[in-house]
Amino acid sequence: MVKLRLKRCGKKQRAVYRIVAIDVRSRREGRDLRKVGFYDPIKNQTYLNVPAILYFIEKGAQPTETVYNILKRAGILKEFQLNQTNFNS
Repeated sequence: MVKLRLKRCGKKQRAVYRIVAIDVRSRREGRDLRKVGFYDPIKNQTYLNVPAILYFIEKGAQPTETVYNILKRAGILKEFQLNQTNFNS
């Protein structure tokens, strides 16, 4: 199973995170399948590769709670729900 989760980077006390698609059995800093975004909680900046995120979600990847909140704030989950309804029609 694949999850979308945060991978910690940066210096001590200055953590930044990459949003990655990674196998569930891997550790936090383990080898990721693909980098799909970036999150800096200090500067409150977010960069998201929307097509890659939607691709992994369509294939069944589950976001962690924190990544889910980031995606929800960015409005990406609305796009996924709209695409989902278009496929069902």
